[in-house]
Amino acid sequence: MKISIKNLSGKAAGELEVKFALIENGRGTQAVHDTVTAYRAAQRSGTAKAKNAGEVAGTNKKPWKQKGTGRARAGSFQSPIWVGGGVTFGPRPRDYTKKISKSTKALALRKALTERLKAGDVVVVDDLKLASAKTKDFVNVINALELTGTTLIVSGGEENANLTRASRNIVGVTLTTGDSLNTYDVLRPDKLLFSKSAFEKVEARLNKE
Repeated sequence: MKISIKNLSGKAAGELEVKFALIENGRGTQAVHDTVTAYRAAQRSGTAKAKNAGEVAGTNKKPWKQKGTGRARAGSFQSPIWVGGGVTFGPRPRDYTKKISKSTKALALRKALTERLKAGDVVVVDDLKLASAKTKDFVNVINALELTGTTLIVSGGEENANLTRASRNIVGVTLTTGDSLNTYDVLRPDKLLFSKSAFEKVEARLNKE
């Protein structure tokens, strides 16, 4: 499969042959599901906690004697049925991490990128080095490349700081590198903008599967 390369003005600058094997059948769908589920689960902090009867402040003294007061029996101020008492079966700190093998992650990324390539949602430019850090200049680049909706910019990592500064104030535009690109990143935005070097780094990762 070949994809066209553009410059920052939106003009053709050559072609790029995709060097990783595209997935032509339904293989990889479950890998994508498992990988995205694991990624989103890992974003959960798991720090929610409620105190049980043994952890709330209070004394172990019996509120009143067992019999003769006319009131219901009570054994503790920390009882869950009392205001200020402990919580029964409340949330406890936990780890939501799900283990996914490296091969499953690689398959999921290849599947996701294959589908985005087939849909025409991937744009590759020869270089992402910007002459200035002005946001309006980068907006002109986005318009020239006809990138509508949310966009993920995937750089090779060697671009100057102007790219980070120019893109960070644009709503719907996020930035990552070819080394850290994951399946969730590929699926989330409407468009993917790669530099040529970034796309080659992702290809190298996928060819190690």
